[in-house]
Amino acid sequence: MRPFLAMKRPRPSPPLSPTSTSTKPKPPPPPQTPPISAKKPKPYSQWVPLNLSQSELSLPLTFPTGQTFRWKQTGPLQYTGAIGPHLLSLKHLHNGDVCYFIHSTPSESAAKLALLDFLNVGISLAKLWQVFSENDSRFTELAKHLKGARVLRQDPVECLVQFLCSSNNNIGRITKMVDFVSSLGTYLGSVCGFEFHEFPSLERLSAVSEEELRRAGFGYRAKYITGTVGVLQSKPDGGAQWLLSLRKLDLREAIDALCTLPGVGPKVAACIALFSLDQHHAIPVDTHVWQQDCYKVPPS
Repeated sequence: MRPFLAMKRPRPSPPLSPTSTSTKPKPPPPPQTPPISAKKPKPYSQWVPLNLSQSELSLPLTFPTGQTFRWKQTGPLQYTGAIGPHLLSLKHLHNGDVCYFIHSTPSESAAKLALLDFLNVGISLAKLWQVFSENDSRFTELAKHLKGARVLRQDPVECLVQFLCSSNNNIGRITKMVDFVSSLGTYLGSVCGFEFHEFPSLERLSAVSEEELRRAGFGYRAKYITGTVGVLQSKPDGGAQWLLSLRKLDLREAIDALCTLPGVGPKVAACIALFSLDQHHAIPVDTHVWQQDCYKVPPS
């Protein structure tokens, strides 16, 4: 007879936690990427060289000179503004070179391309200055004080509305009007106490009434802005596209086309052509220059 073998009582298993299961837990699902429309503009925190010397771009001789009224001085030799959906700052380094800083943008690469296009970097001022100086001794003397004065390449809609505000006006009041119009666009951020917005589209501007602009202090210019927006909205391919198409025309044709818009005369048309339509041979001339008194020879 075999001896009796004592059987060990098996130890009870520890109680299962509420979250434990008999199978291997599944890894958590990867986070879902939000749709592009839900992404916030990405902030950046680095000044980047623009590879432009002060002789190719002088910020004080370019931004506060009446070409645009949307860029603000936010520091010594530093200016900040919006180009489309991109909020950027530019400043001079100690050696005069220019660098840029992206405050917010949907795309870093798109922001840089937009900036380079806005600054017209395809045009070499050094080469132009050389040609002008060879043909004009007076310019040779003036060029010493104008190095880096660059003509911008603005969005035509933005440029047009700004210069509709400029009629018979001063820079301070023009800036206030342009700030009001800009505030109708998408908010991009605040720098040194200044708020910046993407310039509103024609669709957004079409929702603003003449009375609203008059209450904001636009005066008679209110009817020109609403009238021009209405005309542009009626263009078959859209007003923004129509304005861009003027870049392909001769200067005279572009001026004539712009003068069909309410409130646009020869001087305003020349400003728009020069600062946004690649018509670099346009010369805006104020009506006062054409007055006879300007040509009277002073007595000897």
